[in-house]
Amino acid sequence: MQATTGEPTRATEAEGPPDPRRWWALGALVVGLLVVGLDTTIINVAMPTMSDRLGASTGDLQWIADSYIVVFAALMLPAGLIGDRYGRRRFLLVGLAVFGVGSVVGALVGSVEGVIAARALMGVGGAFIMPLSLSILPSLFPAAERGRAISIWAASTALGIPLGPILGGLLLEHFWWGSVFLINIPMVGLALLVCGVLLPVSRSAEAPRVDVAVTVLVTAALTTLIFAVIEAPEWGWGDARVLTLFGAAVLLAASVAVRESRARRPMIDFGLFRDRNFRWATISALVPSFAMSGVLFLVPQRFQGVDGNSALGTGLRLLPLLGGLFVTALASDKVAPRFGYKVVIPSGMFVLGCGLLLGATGSADDGYGWTACWLALTGMGLGLSLVPAMDAVMAGVAPERAGMGSALVQTLRQVAGALGVAILGSVLASTYVDRIDTGGRPAPVADTARESIGGAAKVAGRGADPALLDSARDAFVHGMDLSLLICGVTTLVLAAAVAVFLPRRAATTPAPTGGAGGPGGDGAGGPGESDHDREGVLHP
Repeated sequence: MQATTGEPTRATEAEGPPDPRRWWALGALVVGLLVVGLDTTIINVAMPTMSDRLGASTGDLQWIADSYIVVFAALMLPAGLIGDRYGRRRFLLVGLAVFGVGSVVGALVGSVEGVIAARALMGVGGAFIMPLSLSILPSLFPAAERGRAISIWAASTALGIPLGPILGGLLLEHFWWGSVFLINIPMVGLALLVCGVLLPVSRSAEAPRVDVAVTVLVTAALTTLIFAVIEAPEWGWGDARVLTLFGAAVLLAASVAVRESRARRPMIDFGLFRDRNFRWATISALVPSFAMSGVLFLVPQRFQGVDGNSALGTGLRLLPLLGGLFVTALASDKVAPRFGYKVVIPSGMFVLGCGLLLGATGSADDGYGWTACWLALTGMGLGLSLVPAMDAVMAGVAPERAGMGSALVQTLRQVAGALGVAILGSVLASTYVDRIDTGGRPAPVADTARESIGGAAKVAGRGADPALLDSARDAFVHGMDLSLLICGVTTLVLAAAVAVFLPRRAATTPAPTGGAGGPGGDGAGGPGESDHDREGVLHP
């Protein structure tokens, strides 16, 4: 039964002469996307300040980071389907408004719990903004201009990520920590105004219905898994509560798989993973997402808590990572067609793994020069692996399944990012608590010092206790080294696996070009063909 929305239905494809205001409308979409990208990373440079002002522990900081990503990941697929079915413009505006409300709440609350709730609310808004800003482009641009529009969309989704730490540092240099949320308001307001005026009304009555049960199960599975990983350092990895949570997460995920395998029109098409190209290209896209989120969670705390840099100094010191990423991301567009995904993607993962392993050799007394070197190498590996991997994912997806494939991989990338923060942050927290020496200190001082490096710096400074601060700095760096070691070794192992199992060839049937997160790739394979049926060079 077709839902009635009160909006006229417009075809997904642009009809008639193109709207002369379409590029202005795209500019408004770019502003909204920048906000989503900014808030993925701007919070990282604010975390040491929040730890100090709000008394947040390492676990609290993990929840502040992950509450946004978990909700974003869990709701991206259903949010996109809701917009497709009931009006893309309408629910894009809803997403922008919700994001703005969450930003106001985040700026004004004065507790850890309030910030976590605000970030989760912003994740709801982001889950609508990201997919609907893409799906509305075909109704805005004719086919001849669509590739360029999608390229701009893809670039704007990435641009906010490097701007986040720098802008956050500038704000924290002059304003209170809540300013990292309040900066969203003028950008959201502008996007709301222009999008409301310029965007066309479009929807698709044939879009699959949202499966509420699957949405609830996915959200519960992700939340349970992240909760178990974050709380494990405090409760113990072998604690019955932690093991129960892990078991519950597995059962919830299995329930999703069983339900979707029986659905006539599944909301999550797990059948895509039967294709070897899609399976291994997806794995190669998740590893850089996991590593980047973990590094951006760990390193700002090192710069501020261990090295004593300001928030602005922290943002600027992340530039080698971001510079390396952009250089190789741009170069990959030329390198991948020449050498192929099977060479370029594992090579990028190898560079990424080497950068992480170099970072794992650090000490509390390292100068910035060494840190800048391994950050630059890590960034180069990220750019050389992630961008071609996202293109490779879509290269073997049939045109009629391109939207599902893109949305599924984007969702999994968000999950990988959340796990990067949760797992690497938990390794850091466990090691930090085990190694910090608080012997002989009063219980309140010892408890505060064990919570985070920021707490240790605070009580050590107040009590003129340089030995406690030195112990905390060494414990933090040791925990960070172990986190980077685990991440680096895992990356190298998976790089070898991708080099072996990623196919050299994909189907030659063209699909809509989507770039690194767009709605399509270059090749398509029918849903029923085997890994050995593909022909044609795999190329971006």
